[in-house]
Amino acid sequence: MQVTSKGQVTVPVEIRERLGIHPGTEVEFEIEGDVVVLRKAPGSRRRGRSIVARMRGKATVSMTTDEIMAVTRGSE
Repeated sequence: MQVTSKGQVTVPVEIRERLGIHPGTEVEFEIEGDVVVLRKAPGSRRRGRSIVARMRGKATVSMTTDEIMAVTRGSE
């Protein structure tokens, strides 16, 4: 893997998927001797928004909010 002239590298998809790194995920770098560690930033405020954004438009059932509430509360 090569570093671009702008200092960028591509994080392989397998690593992004395993760590749950998506566009907009905040990461941090730590230097340990001659090794650089990349990790998701702890307590990222965007995590919840990112999850909701990925889920938006994925539902396949056409139910009203009232119908969903009735189903989840067990009072159909």
